[in-house]
Amino acid sequence: MLNRLRPRLKIFMDPLAKNIRINPNILTIIGLFMSFLSAYMFAMGNLAIAGALLVLSGFIDMIDGAVARNHSSSTKFGGVLDSTSDRIADAIILIGIIYGGFVNWLWGILALHASLSVSYVRARAEAEGISCNVGIAERAERMVILIAGAFLSYIFNFNFLNYAVILVMLLGYLTVLQRIYHSWKQLKEE
Repeated sequence: MLNRLRPRLKIFMDPLAKNIRINPNILTIIGLFMSFLSAYMFAMGNLAIAGALLVLSGFIDMIDGAVARNHSSSTKFGGVLDSTSDRIADAIILIGIIYGGFVNWLWGILALHASLSVSYVRARAEAEGISCNVGIAERAERMVILIAGAFLSYIFNFNFLNYAVILVMLLGYLTVLQRIYHSWKQLKEE
């Protein structure tokens, strides 16, 4: 859903990316490091800093691709590194939230499984030649939900993050089903 905003964001990201002279792979690693710091802050119970670091991580995740495109430095390895870093970041952030006690471990593990499954179904479908970036809760949506949960929990001193993780789980599994159905339709037509 939020991927539809990419063309609009490109208007702002491209001028910024043109002025950044850092290898996009290094930016990917910096973004991953910010995710680890965010997870640590969740684990320590510091929701405001965890949420802010998650926002920063997401921003860096957006800018690394823009830097690669604007400096003609996109590589297949960069794509693999970026995708792998996203999966690691998804996992470590949810682990930090679970460790911090903001959600029951079962809901947290299921949210982690759903998040990884969303990405797996897309990768598997694309291996069969199907474009599969469909679904209600891609990575950007899941991160926005967690960011909102962190900040709302901090502001209102109520554990909204618990419900955010459960929502990530439910929407993640719904997205898995949407992608499987989409893939089935595409392959059925062949």
